[in-house]
Amino acid sequence: MDAFYQQIPRPDFPRSRVARNAKPLINTFDAEFPYTAPPLDFSFMNIGNFDSYLHGKDDEPRQQGQKKLPVKTEDGKYSTTTLKMNNNLLQEWKGFAQFLTDVLASPQELYWLDLSFNYLIKIDEVILNFPNIKILYLHGNAIEDAKEIDKLAQLPHLISITLHGNPVESDPGYRQRVLSKLPNLRALDFSRITKADREKSQVYVSMVGDRNPTTKKKHARSNTK
Repeated sequence: MDAFYQQIPRPDFPRSRVARNAKPLINTFDAEFPYTAPPLDFSFMNIGNFDSYLHGKDDEPRQQGQKKLPVKTEDGKYSTTTLKMNNNLLQEWKGFAQFLTDVLASPQELYWLDLSFNYLIKIDEVILNFPNIKILYLHGNAIEDAKEIDKLAQLPHLISITLHGNPVESDPGYRQRVLSKLPNLRALDFSRITKADREKSQVYVSMVGDRNPTTKKKHARSNTK
């Protein structure tokens, strides 16, 4: 599972980078992740959209070294709660739900989803159809609007998320705003959330309210043109 913490930023995507001053979540996996099967790994396969797999693409999932693939059921689906789609060419979520239904034996049990290092601009609400997600990797994408992150507040079990390497990371108060919108988080961008982080988040909200910093940033850019 070390590979989950050692994703290398893709050189063709300059916004991809490792979070500054990040502290690895050494114990989160052991304490929170009921790991009973290997991950289903479709990373580094140049997948441009979920439909491309559904419509005849016959790529098999990756097998890491001597590690076994998840058990395959009689209907050709995989018994696992972990899916890796990182380092691909995904730009949208079309076909996401059907993809999970086609490859996972129990898609509703999806627990850990890695979509890092793609080209996603939005966070589609289709992800809310999988409420058991606890760990979500979205770092190294193209998410710019902070409002996209707000949608994830409806995932009741989400405790760890990565968003660094997205344009939204440069928003003023980025970390404080994320914590205010996702109060159940225990980790953000591979860094544990401390009591001090919570306090800073509360101060931030009391000062700026619910304003979207992305809107302000876009307005500032338009005034400089």
